[in-house]
Amino acid sequence: MSIEQAKLKIEPLRIAINRHNHRYHVLDDPSISDNEYDHLIQQLLTIEQQYPELVTVDSPTQRVGGEALLAFGQVRHEVPMLSLDKAFSQDDIQEFDRRIHDRLKSDEAIEYACEPKLDGIAVSLLYDNGVLTSGATRGDGQTGEDITHNVRTIPSIPLRLLGSDWPEYLEVRGEIYIPRAGFKALNEQAMKADEKLFVNSRNAAAGSLRNLNPEVTANRPLEMCCYSAGLVSDGSVAEKHGDVLKQFQGWGLKINSEMRIVTGIQACIVYYENLSKKRERLSYDIDGIVFKVNDLALQHKLGCSVRAPRWAVARKFPAEEEMTVLERIEFQVGRTGAITPVACLAPVFVGGATVSKATLHNMNELERLDVRVEDTVIIRRAGDVIPQVVKVVLERRPKGSLPSVLPTVCPVCGSDIERSEAEAIARCTGGLYCSAQRKEAIRHFASRKALDIDGLGEKRIDQLVDKELVNTVADLFQLTDESLIRLERCGAKSAANLMSAFETSKQTTLARFIYALGIQQVGEATAMTLAHHFCTLAALEAATADALQEVDDVGPIVAQHIALFFQQDHNRKVIDALLTQGVHWPAITPSVQVDELPLAGQIWVLTGALTVMTRDEGKAYLQSLGAKVAGSVSAKTTQVVAGENAGSKLTKAEALGVPVMDETTFMVFLQEQRVAL
Repeated sequence: MSIEQAKLKIEPLRIAINRHNHRYHVLDDPSISDNEYDHLIQQLLTIEQQYPELVTVDSPTQRVGGEALLAFGQVRHEVPMLSLDKAFSQDDIQEFDRRIHDRLKSDEAIEYACEPKLDGIAVSLLYDNGVLTSGATRGDGQTGEDITHNVRTIPSIPLRLLGSDWPEYLEVRGEIYIPRAGFKALNEQAMKADEKLFVNSRNAAAGSLRNLNPEVTANRPLEMCCYSAGLVSDGSVAEKHGDVLKQFQGWGLKINSEMRIVTGIQACIVYYENLSKKRERLSYDIDGIVFKVNDLALQHKLGCSVRAPRWAVARKFPAEEEMTVLERIEFQVGRTGAITPVACLAPVFVGGATVSKATLHNMNELERLDVRVEDTVIIRRAGDVIPQVVKVVLERRPKGSLPSVLPTVCPVCGSDIERSEAEAIARCTGGLYCSAQRKEAIRHFASRKALDIDGLGEKRIDQLVDKELVNTVADLFQLTDESLIRLERCGAKSAANLMSAFETSKQTTLARFIYALGIQQVGEATAMTLAHHFCTLAALEAATADALQEVDDVGPIVAQHIALFFQQDHNRKVIDALLTQGVHWPAITPSVQVDELPLAGQIWVLTGALTVMTRDEGKAYLQSLGAKVAGSVSAKTTQVVAGENAGSKLTKAEALGVPVMDETTFMVFLQEQRVAL
């Protein structure tokens, strides 16, 4: 491609990409697939790489973060970015309206623009001839920090305005924020990486925006919503605030879809009440409503005080953060044995409710915050979100306070608490006995890949546990027809079927039994390996952590989980009770080790629908022969079994030259291996 051809092609490409960016990030209405969008970007990148002289500052390819900055420069706002006066009650709002009428010497109802007050960071963007040239924080209202490099990475901020009727010089003001889903994902990522969690979405947005490395900002889920114009070169914007925002939208800028124009202060009060009810369903955090006189000429007439415009007010919601004293720390046990520290607080009214308890997430977070008894802490509660401790006020910490420590035994059942250095979560090891884990233990024990107790679903388990008919999995085999019939919606036939299922499930395999115990990180494959390595349950129960690590696929963490599980007397008693009730399995010949099985070291993949058996059954047969069953095809795959309607895995196997057999051939193969089908 010649440079002349490139020039003809590059601008339509940029226009198309900018249009699709606008539809995706601003209108939330994409018109092409991600693949098609990526293809357009790749075309543009190819041209720009071939002809670097054609790269422009507003090209869509220039959104990625550049090199880290040593420091931010300063930007002076030609039109000051003022604060807003705050209203905390309906009376305050009515007083705001009264003052406006007094200043205007008019009794006519005022037209107001009503907008959600986003909980983010106020910024100013400058567009010169439609091209983004500068971005700055509000700062002290007179001078802010130059964050141009960072705002350029935010997808909802256009690098070039759409259309052509914009002013030659336009200052756009708005709020940069992180939506709730993005904030949740950000903290989940930080928790997995054992990093400090963000206190709230506003802090996360501020930290992201003020990071000296634009690459960090580019990887944060930031958005911008515009709420006003600052300096405009030739006054060529609409005469009313709401119409200005609609102009912004036409130029590709994002505005809030909840913005409304109403007449009279009573309509503002109704808007506030309606949005208060809707608040928790929004995809972003708001901390109030902003009411502005809609007519720009009236705004100019009303003017500003030293710190705030007289034509606008922010009606605040009840505070979502408050300070209180932490009186003690309790440790709760979840249904999977996870130990969660909970702060017990001096009651405090926050986020519209009185709070006396707040989550501390896990021990890593408790230690990171260094929360101690009698500390003064900041509590955050937003709507129905579980209250959480977000910060300790160290200046108010009493002398002689001691760090909080994890208890050594479960507060519910007394079993040892296990906490691996590689995991943030501490767990109770009494999985078969602990009453906090009772329902989850039974559900797992009865699941299809464990003892496969047909008809024992979650609702039936809830009934059995809630009526105290079953305390451990061993109690399942002591149930009678009479006790089951007393359950709601369990007639004689259902009771008989369930009793039959209990009896059938007693005939199992050692691998299934090990899996059914619910030992942390012991899945089907590991259970199979353990069964063939130790051959008997007694040998497995007696194995030390060192001996367990001699088993393929068992590392130090899993070995510790297994050893601690069998060290708990409670668990051993439940296992003994299960054996007494008649749970049994065929003996495994000790001479047959996993590495001596016919498919040892092989990797098989099952794809498509099998008709004679399920894929799970096929997987179990292959594992009994020593094979590893993978979920994807690679060059290391030994064999693929393709059932009906096999898709991409079959295609990939054929492309890689991996052997493929159909279901009929697979059945013959299993029979040749003397598998009991």
